[in-house]
Amino acid sequence: MKAVYAAATIAVFAMGLAQGAGAQNTRAPANPDASTPAVANPNANNPGAPAAGANSFTEGQAKSRIEAAGYSNITGLTKDKDGIWRGKASKAGKAVDVALDYQGNVVAK
Repeated sequence: MKAVYAAATIAVFAMGLAQGAGAQNTRAPANPDASTPAVANPNANNPGAPAAGANSFTEGQAKSRIEAAGYSNITGLTKDKDGIWRGKASKAGKAVDVALDYQGNVVAK
């Protein structure tokens, strides 16, 4: 399993290098080096999140996970090239950008 994850991580990294400098992205980059289990601990996020990887969450599952983390008014969910679901949400009356990685980590910026 570690070999498969390592190969996938290298492939994602190589694709990033092949694309060159291009347009700058204002979103927080996915972390291709986040070495944690495939599923996040429900009580804590991976400190390296969001982690790049093949994400099998559907849009509905992604929305449910983000809601379970205490966010509401989730809009604009899209999965990026790193397998990270990204969108906008509200928490404690504040609008934030949210991300959900393949491990189930929910990260706000």
